[in-house]
Amino acid sequence: MRGFQFSNYLPDDLPKGGFDEMLKLFTQLLNYTAGDAGEALSWMNELDKKYKFSTNDYGMGNFIDDLKEKGYIKENERGETSITAKTEQTIRKSALEEIFGQLKKAGRGNHNTNISGVGEEKNADRREFAFGDSLDQIDITASIQNAQINHGINNFTLTERDLEVEEKDYKTLTSTVLMIDISHSMILYGEDRITPAKKVAMALAELIKTRYPKDTLDIVVFGNDAWPITIKDLPYLQVGPYHTNTFAGLELAADLLRRRKTHNKQIFMITDGKPTCLKEPNGTYYKNSMGLDRKVINKTLNMAAQCKRLNIPITTFMIAQDPYLQQFVREFTQINGGRAFYSSLTGLGEYIFEDYIKNRRKTVR
Repeated sequence: MRGFQFSNYLPDDLPKGGFDEMLKLFTQLLNYTAGDAGEALSWMNELDKKYKFSTNDYGMGNFIDDLKEKGYIKENERGETSITAKTEQTIRKSALEEIFGQLKKAGRGNHNTNISGVGEEKNADRREFAFGDSLDQIDITASIQNAQINHGINNFTLTERDLEVEEKDYKTLTSTVLMIDISHSMILYGEDRITPAKKVAMALAELIKTRYPKDTLDIVVFGNDAWPITIKDLPYLQVGPYHTNTFAGLELAADLLRRRKTHNKQIFMITDGKPTCLKEPNGTYYKNSMGLDRKVINKTLNMAAQCKRLNIPITTFMIAQDPYLQQFVREFTQINGGRAFYSSLTGLGEYIFEDYIKNRRKTVR
């Protein structure tokens, strides 16, 4: 009897050799090392020793040399390695492809509504010219035909009543604030929740930047306090020894959206826990990580109601399944009139994408 022959198990997501394949692994590892290029390369070396994905023709040394030559990493005077702006963009694009892989192209940055108005895409509606219509809306062929019918061919005259206008789909803009929880619970109990949250944030940022460039995106992180970060900061984002001051995050997000002139405004909040912290007027922190403290909860719910009065819906993505947390989110969502998803880490990106596109197809009133 011949029996079975076994070989070493190689994970499917490990590179098969070559620069492009190894670059994919490198960008993935950068998500886990908070953008630390030296640590990511060290991890790659260890993985290569174990799984032997480099070849005799192309090894880790070749890969590092190519990273430098192609502008993905750089070294300072002390020999410390760091990533470049090109790598930061590559990470965002990689996150977009991973999370929104089924995304279909949708114009040049604007989104359709069910309202006719100024836009780029024509629809089937026709009407007479009215004061205020732009010249590019006039259907010249149909207007000349109307003039021939109304005045005859021999004495051709084109009047304002002959002009026919093509309606176009109205294009709307949206201002979004993405809130990311960076409290300690995002890495508590050995479960990494901050890495997928960062991937979603980077994917959403790249989505808006490339597909919807006229939209605006602000990013807010919140722990004991809340502060804005830029898209460039996302790969380097780390969890701190923080509690969860959801109120501060919402307050800052609402303040950022007040300054935007767009009609459509919304907040996406990615979190895995309950609010546990407030900042007192004297600068000290009121903390209670043991349960749903009513002082903290009531102020957070009041902020949700204030956002509703400002016509700012909040979509909460809760990375937790605890019944008492779900009850809080239900109350929070009901007061704000927003949406809530109780998603797993793997489904987080899909929910973000689905809800973002839906919000883009209507005017939030």
